[in-house]
Amino acid sequence: MTTLTNRRTSHRWRLLALMLTAVFFAFGSFWLLQAMQADDDASAANAGNEPDYIVENFSFVRMTPTGQPRYVMSGARLAHHPVTDVSEVSKPVVESMAPGRPRMTMHADRAQIHHQENRVELMDNVDIVRPATPGSEGLRARTDALTVLADEEIVKTDRPVDMTLGASTVKSTGLVADNPTQKLHLGRGQIVYPPRQR
Repeated sequence: MTTLTNRRTSHRWRLLALMLTAVFFAFGSFWLLQAMQADDDASAANAGNEPDYIVENFSFVRMTPTGQPRYVMSGARLAHHPVTDVSEVSKPVVESMAPGRPRMTMHADRAQIHHQENRVELMDNVDIVRPATPGSEGLRARTDALTVLADEEIVKTDRPVDMTLGASTVKSTGLVADNPTQKLHLGRGQIVYPPRQR
């Protein structure tokens, strides 16, 4: 009788160990399948954000409807991301060349081109230069970030700006410069005019 009970008990322990092993492998397989699917999803998401083309030392020209250059953009490197249709640019230079208007050149450390909106976001060490003309004084402005609306020839920022306009100096927070009308709108700040010549 005792021998029969021991056989039944040992059989139960073997069956229990076998069932626990099967459950462990089932949960392990489920966890491995979930981990692999998560990796595939992450890879697919990253693949969509990867650049579809990269151009080194690029330059492109936007033309007016009459076939004259409106502006030129160049840079050290351009990487286009297809999901957002945004290009990352290093060492960008944007030069406004619209006929009959003063030429304005903008430099920065990096930029983003939002192709759908035809908008350029210049970032880090932005430097704007517009030489003097018979109808306008020379302009130079420095800021941390600048939005360029290329078709409208408008530049704007809400960041602090250090600027010289002719012999005057300007420190302000915020700037909107409209190149076609030669109008300059400043935020809060300080303007220092030189003394008038007698």
